[in-house]
Amino acid sequence: MDRLLVLVRHGQSDWNLKNLFTGWKDPDLTPQGVTEADAAGRALKAQGLQFDQAFTSDLLRAQRTLDLMLAQLGQPTLPIIRDQALNERDYGDLSGLNKDDARKKWGEAQVHVWRRSYDVAPPGGESLKDTVARVLPYYCQKILPRVLSGERVIVAAHGNSLRALVMVLDGLTPKTIPDMELATGVPLVYRLKADSTVDSKLVLTAKS
Repeated sequence: MDRLLVLVRHGQSDWNLKNLFTGWKDPDLTPQGVTEADAAGRALKAQGLQFDQAFTSDLLRAQRTLDLMLAQLGQPTLPIIRDQALNERDYGDLSGLNKDDARKKWGEAQVHVWRRSYDVAPPGGESLKDTVARVLPYYCQKILPRVLSGERVIVAAHGNSLRALVMVLDGLTPKTIPDMELATGVPLVYRLKADSTVDSKLVLTAKS
């Protein structure tokens, strides 16, 4: 039994390029983001991987990344479940602001706390702890049972929603997870044991 789980952060978005806090806002991919998504699909295909089920968020940049990968895999009609439980962390009042402008408004130290602490939320938004509390139950209830039953699952989502899953899979802590970065368009290929712990992990970093 394969128990395959692949996690992919969406390709570069327009707001990534502009250095804006994005959160639940819904910009599209940049041309580079499209290239990254295509490359991720080709990298998965080069590994001989095929999937039974896909999951993604309620946001365009993740959905489009998934569609582009599935096209490269020759699986454009793969069943897809879209759910806002997998959305990016909600940055609240920071959403849409340039990160440098936010530092001028609230100060470097405060913005750093909002971005890099585990449990301090920006005004009107979510902390990473809040995001974990949203994503993890969805993973345990909807995604993990499919993987453990032998389905090959791919998840296209966001830096923070995927960090919530990587935190559990890689055994990271509230102290170490805030500093862990996920590159755009780089698949993380996990194979799980029957007890849901990780048997192997492969990071497909090659770009083309």
